[in-house]
Amino acid sequence: MSTKPNTPKGMRDFLPHEVMRRNHIMGVMKTQFERYGFLPIETPAMERRELLLGKYGDEGDRLVFKVLNSGEKVKKADLDALKSGELSRFGNSLSDKAMRYDLTVPFARFVVQHQNELSFPFKRYQMQPVWRADRPQHGRFQEFTQCDADAIGSDSLLLEMEFVQMVDAIFGDLQLSGCTLRINHRKVLEAIALRAGAGEETTRFFTILDKLDKVGWQEVKRLLLDAEYNIDIIDNIQRALAGKSTADQLDALQQLIGSSTRDNDPLHDLGFLFSNLGQLSSTKVVFDWTLARGLDYYTGTIFEISAPEQVSVGSIGAGGRYDDLTGVFGMKDMSGIGISFGLDRIELVLSELDLFPPALHTSIDVLVVNFSTEMITTLFPYISELRKQGKRVFVYPSAAKLKKQLGLANQLQIPHALIMGDSEWKEKSCTLKDLRTGEQSTIPLNRLTQHNWD
Repeated sequence: MSTKPNTPKGMRDFLPHEVMRRNHIMGVMKTQFERYGFLPIETPAMERRELLLGKYGDEGDRLVFKVLNSGEKVKKADLDALKSGELSRFGNSLSDKAMRYDLTVPFARFVVQHQNELSFPFKRYQMQPVWRADRPQHGRFQEFTQCDADAIGSDSLLLEMEFVQMVDAIFGDLQLSGCTLRINHRKVLEAIALRAGAGEETTRFFTILDKLDKVGWQEVKRLLLDAEYNIDIIDNIQRALAGKSTADQLDALQQLIGSSTRDNDPLHDLGFLFSNLGQLSSTKVVFDWTLARGLDYYTGTIFEISAPEQVSVGSIGAGGRYDDLTGVFGMKDMSGIGISFGLDRIELVLSELDLFPPALHTSIDVLVVNFSTEMITTLFPYISELRKQGKRVFVYPSAAKLKKQLGLANQLQIPHALIMGDSEWKEKSCTLKDLRTGEQSTIPLNRLTQHNWD
């Protein structure tokens, strides 16, 4: 019995036009990343399991894809854990490696491992797939591509400013306006959590607050109450910040949660950032004190990008400042900041808003019609020269009726056809047909490579 061919749930194939769209987005990002001084790196699809676990919080750890051991290593399975129902411990005993959950933790490992080969501050960009054992839904996949940029080795707030400007530049080049970049600071949240009774255990408070977009304020407050937090501070902040400008919101928060020294004051950092951003062209930037970002490694400024309101895909990018990530690998005092763009979600947004350039519909400039091998071999030297000039040429591989060959050109949205029939063969010429307008012209072979096709 044959098996119906299907991709695993949450994973996808990409058709040529989809790959061209993705390449377009990555090309725009690559250009801007390099304009801001970032250098390319790549890391393996798999990392050591213990390197990944414990970096993303409890919910994140549950979504890490573990890779099953093979061969003799299978004998190391903890059967006692299986018998006692400790499935997590049993699963870990079967796995030494895991698929990377994001690009940031592997980057921290990369920096520590190659520290003697890098110059600091080091700025990198990376565009590779990651894997998460999440429930697939619209805009959420188990395999997806992240496009990351990180700067490590400096705690300067100028980096925060540059990241915001780079986000705006990327969306400007993609012709994507109406996105919102929300900004907060983890130390602001820590101060609020402290006043809500979280003590030093802030992770649970952040995890609940991070559900706000999904479940709404009333449910978040119920969850906070169930966790025995004091939500009066939440109500006070909501009332104090309602309807105010960013500067006034920061002043109000200063009154409610206080501040530390000026050099280590998150509200001062946020005030500096917002007052120096300048005019942005494509992106709305707002302060949002509820933004939590569920990942445990963030320590400073955090940000998240949402798509235009008419497209419901959730976050299309996020990032923030992390001070301690390389420390867990033995390299202290290396502050970093990074952003991760979700390629798959940005592709969905641009597709739904019909923002891809029309030229992306094809990667082929001309179809060479094949009526006989003798005619095609006569054209080969000219075809080779056209390719050297940068033209993308599809030679129909076998002789066939003109209608069939032009039908393929229509399906592939090829704009031109180069035709050599019996009459052209005798006259040592060929016909160039514009398949978009129907116009055609006869070109002598000795002038073919000099012809202006535009």
